[in-house]
Amino acid sequence: MKAIETTATVNDQGQLLLDKPLTPTESRRVRVIVLIPEDDELDPDDTPTEVVLEGIRQGWHEAMTGQTYPIAQLWDGIDAD
Repeated sequence: MKAIETTATVNDQGQLLLDKPLTPTESRRVRVIVLIPEDDELDPDDTPTEVVLEGIRQGWHEAMTGQTYPIAQLWDGIDAD
């Protein structure tokens, strides 16, 4: 048995709407396990698109304007015990 993890939305009729199609294209029966987060659970993958895009824009701006540090310099001052 092969496992494929994907995301989906449950619509008002209780049907799953997959975010993207599954790779097997032939018609076959499958087993489905649905994990529904509790209200108090935060999913780290649920960062709003606008927040992600703003982070990319900021990083691109910093890279293009020379506001970066060499990787070797990032370890300066960090004590490894």
